[in-house]
Amino acid sequence: MLRKKIMRLACVPLAAALAACGSAPVAPGYYRVERGDTVTKIARSHRESVQSIVRWNNLANPDAIEVGQVLRIVPPGTQAAAGAPVRTSPGTAAPSAGSTAPSRAAPDAPPARGIALIWPTAGSVVHGFDGVTYKGIDIANAAGTSIVAAAPGTVVYSGNGLRGYGNLLIIKHDADFLTAYAHNRTLLVKEGDRVAQGQQIAEMGDTDNDRVALHFELRYGGKSIDPSRYLPQR
Repeated sequence: MLRKKIMRLACVPLAAALAACGSAPVAPGYYRVERGDTVTKIARSHRESVQSIVRWNNLANPDAIEVGQVLRIVPPGTQAAAGAPVRTSPGTAAPSAGSTAPSRAAPDAPPARGIALIWPTAGSVVHGFDGVTYKGIDIANAAGTSIVAAAPGTVVYSGNGLRGYGNLLIIKHDADFLTAYAHNRTLLVKEGDRVAQGQQIAEMGDTDNDRVALHFELRYGGKSIDPSRYLPQR
C-alpha cells in the first residue's frame, strides 16, 4: 500500500492551486504551462520540436511538467519574433510588438537573494528537497508546534481541499514567490489575510500525513525550488 506521503508527492492540484494564486506574465520567448498542457502540445502550438523544448529547458522527464512552470519556446540567445503570439497567464496582456517596456527574465534560475525567509517552525528536517519527487522539505516536531509565516505576504489559500496536503495554507509574497504549509492541525488565518513575517499562522499536525510534521514548499514563478537555499543556517 502506498504511503500517503507518496500520494502527496504526485499531487498535481497543488501546482494548479499555486499557479492560480497569481503569477507574473512571462517574458517574450517563454510560455507558462496551463492545465491540460503537454510538451508535445506546447511544441506543436509554437511550431517547435519536442526535442528542442526538452533540450532548451533541461527537462529530465518531459511528462512531468507542472501547471505554472515557465518553459523556453525559442532557442537560447534569440528574441521572440516580432508579432509572434506569446501566451501569458489568464488575465494578463501579452507583450505587443515594438513595446518599449522592459521584459522580465524568465524564472529558470531564481535570484540568489530574491526573498529573505525565516524558518517556518522549530524542529528537525526529516526530508529534503530533490525537485523531482519531493517538492519541499519536511520539518518534524510535536503536535501543536507553532507554524509562522516565513515571509510577509497575503494568504491566498486556506483549507483542506487538496488531497494529500491536509490543512494547507498558501501565502503569496510578491509577483514571483509563494510558500505553502501543509498537514497543519489548526489553521489560524484565512484567505485574504495579510500576515507579517514570523506571525503564527497555524499549528503543526498530521492531517493527511503519516507523521506530525510541516511540509513546506517554496515556489518561484510557479516552479518549485529548494527552500533551504533561502533559509538561514541554524
